Amino acid sequence: MAKFVNDDVEGSIADFDLVVQGAPRMEPYMWQRGLSLYYAERYEDGAAQFRKDVAVNPNDTEEAIWAFLCDARDPNVGFDRADLMRTGPDPRRYMRAAYDLFDARDAASDAALEAVAALGPVDEFYSLLYRGLWREARGDEAGARDLLVAAAQTQYANRSGDYMAALALVHCKRRGWEVR
Repeated sequence: MAKFVNDDVEGSIADFDLVVQGAPRMEPYMWQRGLSLYYAERYEDGAAQFRKDVAVNPNDTEEAIWAFLCDARDPNVGFDRADLMRTGPDPRRYMRAAYDLFDARDAASDAALEAVAALGPVDEFYSLLYRGLWREARGDEAGARDLLVAAAQTQYANRSGDYMAALALVHCKRRGWEVR
């Protein structure tokens, strides 16, 4: 995980693979490996990793979204054919709203996730993150850049130590987007 946070995505994959080799039963729980695979542009492998996670954690809306994101970026699948796995209820309001956006794919769901941002710093960060990822999956690079850079610049991202806050920074670095 430390290698991923430091933008050594390929090194993190090697380490995650060592964990899986040593403890194969851990593989379905290695969602961090799926994120690394996404940023290494190994979308088919990333989608498979996230699907394994949802199989053992059927309420995991976040991993269902990441499987969708992998499929949307995979040239063999693409956005129009990407499928969002069904999951159970998520107690986090921002994740329910993000899931609804990826499921409905409409402006009303985007606005609903944007509105969640006003509920607090965590909600603001995740609203920006998932709205940015949504735009990138659709092919809107400018919209994605604006939202993901904003997510990486939030107070939450800079103070929380949350792995997903580090992901926002890695995302921006990988795309060559400047974060102040």
